[in-house]
Amino acid sequence: MIKINHLRKEYGENVILDNVFLEIDKGDIYGLVGRSGAGKSTLLRCMNGLEKYDKGSLFVAGKEISRLSDKELRLFRRNVGMIFQHFSLAERQTVEQNIALPMKWWKYNRSEIDKKVAELLEIVDLSDKKDSKPRELSGGQKQRVAIARALAMDPEILLCDEATSALDPNTTNSILSLLEQINKDMNITIVIVTHEMSVVRQICDKIAVLDNGRIAASGNVKDIFFQKPDALSELLGKSGKNPSPQSGINLRIILNDQQMKQPVLSDLALETKARFVITQSSTEQYKDGFVEITDLNIESEKVSLLTKYFDEYHIAWQEIENE
Repeated sequence: MIKINHLRKEYGENVILDNVFLEIDKGDIYGLVGRSGAGKSTLLRCMNGLEKYDKGSLFVAGKEISRLSDKELRLFRRNVGMIFQHFSLAERQTVEQNIALPMKWWKYNRSEIDKKVAELLEIVDLSDKKDSKPRELSGGQKQRVAIARALAMDPEILLCDEATSALDPNTTNSILSLLEQINKDMNITIVIVTHEMSVVRQICDKIAVLDNGRIAASGNVKDIFFQKPDALSELLGKSGKNPSPQSGINLRIILNDQQMKQPVLSDLALETKARFVITQSSTEQYKDGFVEITDLNIESEKVSLLTKYFDEYHIAWQEIENE
């Protein structure tokens, strides 16, 4: 669906995106994360043609964005919905009128607009608010209107730029559930720029971590959070490395939903008769369930015994460094 090669974007002497490679498959919910100024929003705007890039290529649904004429670019943007942090609603228009704006701009007839708007109001659960003005709505309701408006032209791609940053946690969860349902029911590819790691864990299938305009890591969400590359560790506010003890070998294991229900560590100790120290452990929620990540410190001579046990019982593990 989206394929990016050697992408570079400059503002004067400042390099915003540098040699970016990225592939997003159709139907993915893909997260773009990174510190402020890492280039996330610029990359998102390149995807819908709002920003021009200086080098490289960016294909969306088989079309190279930089090669499109102005007319072709306008037509292309019909196929890409956009949701912003601060909703960007027309304050003097009703909910119904806000949702209808893209269709009116493209001169759809009245009956088509009325039918589509009614369908979208049902999807975002705002049928009873169709005559309300934005000032009468909560933040979550405003974002639902923005989502409905972004879906008005039946896009294949939905781009979300910090779409939940202005919302409280409960409202964020409801918006993410709505986006996940839209992705499932409509097979719309969703790309989410966010600072919120909980958002990535809850909804995204894959993730790319941007650092100083480059892709520092990309892949399956669980895999990236398990590996904790430095760029992600900085966002999490953790070093991702085991602070103690300095002797022995540190291993990190990850247990899935089913493994969490089993006495894995006690069985490990009984079967291997190896002594180990649990240096840290946490439970994290992801799109497809919970995982438990545990760091163990083990005597060097016992490492092969434990890793053999992990492999036999299909427990994911990796060696981590002392800090």
